[in-house]
Amino acid sequence: MRNTQATQLLFDQSHPGRRGTTFPASDVPERALDELIPAAQRAESLPELPEVTEPAVIRHYVNLSTLNMSVDTHFYPLGSCTMKYNPKRHERLAALPGLVDLHPYATAESSQGMLQMLFETQEMLAEIAGLPAVSLQPAAGAQGELTALLVAAAYFRDRGEKRTKVLFPDSAHGTNPASANIAGFECVQLPSTDNGFVDLDLLKEQLDDQTAVFMITNPNTLGMFEREIGTIAEIVHAAGGLVYIDGANMNAILGITRPGDFGGDMMHYNVHKTFTGPHGAGGPGSGPIAVRDFLAEYLPGPVVAKSDTGEFQLEQPAKSIGRVRSFFGNVGILLRGYCYLRTLGAQGLREVSENAVLNANYLLAKLKGVLPVPQGDRCMHEFVATAKTLATEKGITAMDIAKRLLDYGFHAPTVYFPMVVPEAVMVEPTETESKETLDAFAAAILAISEEDADYVHAAPHTTPVRRPDDVKAARQPNLRWTPTCE
Repeated sequence: MRNTQATQLLFDQSHPGRRGTTFPASDVPERALDELIPAAQRAESLPELPEVTEPAVIRHYVNLSTLNMSVDTHFYPLGSCTMKYNPKRHERLAALPGLVDLHPYATAESSQGMLQMLFETQEMLAEIAGLPAVSLQPAAGAQGELTALLVAAAYFRDRGEKRTKVLFPDSAHGTNPASANIAGFECVQLPSTDNGFVDLDLLKEQLDDQTAVFMITNPNTLGMFEREIGTIAEIVHAAGGLVYIDGANMNAILGITRPGDFGGDMMHYNVHKTFTGPHGAGGPGSGPIAVRDFLAEYLPGPVVAKSDTGEFQLEQPAKSIGRVRSFFGNVGILLRGYCYLRTLGAQGLREVSENAVLNANYLLAKLKGVLPVPQGDRCMHEFVATAKTLATEKGITAMDIAKRLLDYGFHAPTVYFPMVVPEAVMVEPTETESKETLDAFAAAILAISEEDADYVHAAPHTTPVRRPDDVKAARQPNLRWTPTCE
């Protein structure tokens, strides 16, 4: 049952004189406003704010919150984003007073507990990556990419090498070329083979003494492990370049294999994805980077170090590229990740990936009859299916499926990415979903494929907003409410 009155705009519920509280009389002598705030510093009139009661405010926001989809309320099979359940225990631990109340300018001597947790986080991330040096500074995965590329640029500059190119496959996340461009490199995209892997011959053709970095996601964006990753690393290293591993898909390989072991020189983590933390809609993230020992002195600082006496302190690497984030990094997410790692331990992390891969393959097997998977019958933690046949035969596109799923109570998977698959439907169930949820999701996809196309084209039928003009919203955003706003 929906309270439609409560979800009206607070401005529409406003009536002059209504209040949610009554303030007591002032206990200090009154003074003229001109004495307190100069006229030039005051607005000409009071802001137009809604005047409502406390129950109206509470009902408004509580009812609005029930319109949201989140990992706490729905299955979120958002491919390439690892939207898995966030343990509430870790939320509570990260919010302990001694952590959230610590002032960012507190001295190292008075911050030993926090510094120890951050130091141990660095150590654990280094071990998981198989790369010995870590900086917790970057505040998101994309910033981690940019930071690692700036580290690479500093490394080559220090060696007197002018390397200008960054190579990446056409299935790469869009942030890869964006990060490379911002870091000042020329971007070179390599078409993948028909089966979705790196084309070794093309890679060899493009590698030269101008190549700085080859960026690759492994497992790749199609949900497959690059079988020739060792050979790829050897080829790049032979040309004097570095191998960057996009860590977006670490959820598939935790405790099973390590980027440093299969040739990576640098990588970033998405702590908020791989080790859980609330994210999405521009929410908080954390993108620490791990690098080989010869790159450690270029890391952004400060990093946390442990002295011979057992005290923890902040240090700036000798040839650091400088800060990329204030203070210690995005501590709130790092602490959630720390709790996650300590809770699960080494064996638990391996089981995370084993179950993520199991769930993805189970769902692939359930769906491949209606949504074929061009790259094969097996995947890692995610897979990319295609709705091309369904679109051709019935006129039901990937976007139609995504919109209609909302009526079934499921968040839509990623669609139309990666672009190397036509009518792409990218599904990542994660390890935290049950067999019952996966079965219900597969049944919904099957039901949609058998529905009348015109009915599906009009979906969603149950949401307050149905099919907004995405292009207009992006190019002409309306970010301000006015009474005449349509």
